[in-house]
Amino acid sequence: MRHVFGPVPSRRLGFSLGVDPVVPKTCTLDCVYCELGPTTDRTVARKPYVPVDGILEELGARLAENPELDFITLSGSGEPTLNSDIGRLIDGIKAMTDVPLAVLTNGTLLTDPDVRAALARADVVAPSIDAVSRAAFDRVNRPHESLDPALIADALVTFAREYRGKIWLEVMFVQGLNDDSDEIERIAGIIDAVKPDKVHVNTVVRPPAAPHARALTPKRLQEIAERLGPAAEVIGSPTGSAQPEAEGDASDAIVAMAARRPVTTVDVARSVGISQAAAAKLLNELVERGVLSVVRHGETLYYRR
Repeated sequence: MRHVFGPVPSRRLGFSLGVDPVVPKTCTLDCVYCELGPTTDRTVARKPYVPVDGILEELGARLAENPELDFITLSGSGEPTLNSDIGRLIDGIKAMTDVPLAVLTNGTLLTDPDVRAALARADVVAPSIDAVSRAAFDRVNRPHESLDPALIADALVTFAREYRGKIWLEVMFVQGLNDDSDEIERIAGIIDAVKPDKVHVNTVVRPPAAPHARALTPKRLQEIAERLGPAAEVIGSPTGSAQPEAEGDASDAIVAMAARRPVTTVDVARSVGISQAAAAKLLNELVERGVLSVVRHGETLYYRR
């Protein structure tokens, strides 16, 4: 499995089977908070980074194992809409399964009508908007030089008018970079225009790309959520049951997850249906083999490739 990973316990999507349509780390942004680390290919060039037929073949094999899923989610190693065949990928997934399909996107390419048309076939589109002003956009998202936050905000509003599925808007706040009252008011204005079904208020949780990216306090996040309107909620930790225990060696599945985001023993235990003690043993073995590294963020140990 090179391009399908999980199911991952997601704070927003329950058990999400990830589909990664780009190569690491290809993105339009280089966000300071990104849990994947710094962007190595910051670009706005859309092309078939990963062949769709290969992704669909992998996905079919994984679905045949009958994992318990809440969503199939296009996300992973960067910005999924950079894959110019994303529309064909979405159609192929929808033809294969009735599991709802979500797309996690930074929203920067919604200015392209082809991207908006492709995403129209998804059940949920979860775009992010972390800043509206040029200064905050540059501080938090470190964008490709061609991107204009005003045009992106306008395109998000246009997409919301065209789209018939659910929009779950995410706002990631970073202490001292985009959490001042003026920027919050600007973001609130965009939310009022978009009228998303949900607004997910988030902050830095996993180890970020930039060491100066710091989390807001839970109290401050709640204050901001109240200002952003009744659709806004602070995103908490995943809850619920674990996956059925995986057959055979779960190491490959763990490495695939850790390649897309740093994972904890709790993440791994819930994803592959084993105890936390067994998950810790597997993770430590992968660290000893040099496959994963371990980093402490706050009070938590995270494992990443």
